[in-house]
Amino acid sequence: MSQTMSTPNELRQKWEGRLVDGKFPLQRWLGGSDHSTVFLTERAGTNAAIKLIPANKLDSDEQISRWAATAKLSHPHLIRLFEYGSCQIDGALFLYVVMEYAEETLAEILPLRALSSAEVSEMLGPAAEALAALSHAGFVHGSIRPSNVMAVGNQLKLSVDGLGRSGDRGSGMRSGYDAPEVAAVGLSAAADLWSLGMTLLAVLVQSEPKRDFVGRRQVAVPASIPQPVKGIVQRCLEIDPARRGSVNDILKPFSPRAFQKQPAADSQPVERHTAQSWPKRWIVVPLAAAALFLVAWIGGKMVHRQPAVPASETPAVASKSNVVSDSQPAAPSPGNASSANSLVKKGVVPGSILQQVPPEVSRGAQNTIRGRVKVSVQVAVDASGNVSEARLTSPGPSRYFAARALAAARRWRFNPPQVEGKAAASDWVLRFHFGRTSTQVFPTEIKP
Repeated sequence: MSQTMSTPNELRQKWEGRLVDGKFPLQRWLGGSDHSTVFLTERAGTNAAIKLIPANKLDSDEQISRWAATAKLSHPHLIRLFEYGSCQIDGALFLYVVMEYAEETLAEILPLRALSSAEVSEMLGPAAEALAALSHAGFVHGSIRPSNVMAVGNQLKLSVDGLGRSGDRGSGMRSGYDAPEVAAVGLSAAADLWSLGMTLLAVLVQSEPKRDFVGRRQVAVPASIPQPVKGIVQRCLEIDPARRGSVNDILKPFSPRAFQKQPAADSQPVERHTAQSWPKRWIVVPLAAAALFLVAWIGGKMVHRQPAVPASETPAVASKSNVVSDSQPAAPSPGNASSANSLVKKGVVPGSILQQVPPEVSRGAQNTIRGRVKVSVQVAVDASGNVSEARLTSPGPSRYFAARALAAARRWRFNPPQVEGKAAASDWVLRFHFGRTSTQVFPTEIKP
């Protein structure tokens, strides 16, 4: 076997169940690319993620040394790196790194909806603290993008397995999130700010940048984005790296108290955003005709008190055989009722769920699940409330569960929304969370 990566499907089918370095089981494929692949594994009795990289893709000694330095970092908004080493799979040499398992990434939200400026504001604090900690430790991130902005419990964290030093050329693989000067001068803290700005812009407008961006033109930031977020994004995206300033310069007018000039790293403990103190109101979706709010990203743990654009979502639907008690709706609050009234004034009454059909999953298949298997299905609903089309937007790691989710979604029925007093067609996203003991579905109306 050559030391090049097979396709993700081939990796998943061939390597699940293998044991890496005699101690890390490859339990479930989580994702990957032509250059690496990631599996769910177990370490010290808890879930972890393990990334495998062909040894011929990089300088092995240098990478091991870099991971050793990275493992010493300790910050509440950086993914923890546990162990690293080398192994052989089918006669080929690989490097591996074992790190903290993140339930979801920002990239999983991007296809579903744009984030509000208020939600983006919640991202800025932890992201800035993490970048400041990396800079103080002599690192640059080099790959800020939605897939590397992660959720662990109710904490936002940045990936750390690919950190670099200022001036490094990185992997040579460029993306639309990279600063225009990176190809010529390498990685830098200023380039990280550009990537942060592109990431914020991508989630605000729900559109990823084109991969072939190499021009010297200024990136347009929509006038609809309110201040101070718009100003922060604009400064991050200055063509001249010297005009981007530092993390503290960018965020000082936005939140002076939270971003002091002292480094947020080993020299002083950072406890402002611990699991206990971090405000639980970040990436969310509204529920039940704007009367309830449920988190769409971080496992139902972070609730946003006032979404910028109310939409309609029903509470999580548990499978009939395993009803989850905390999915029951609560009484609407007066504040949310006013949001619902504003929708009516605009001539739009959101739709709702008429018939919920749980996916049919065998007990044997459920018993193979560790954690959650997540599948997202987008359905087009006609004006009579029937599903006219269903497609997978995020199939997850298992064809079996993806097929079960798609089949169930086609059988759902809806009360259509009312537009100017008439029934209208709509689009919904059904996010299936398969667990060992229950299956939950989080439905969100995305149109009209």
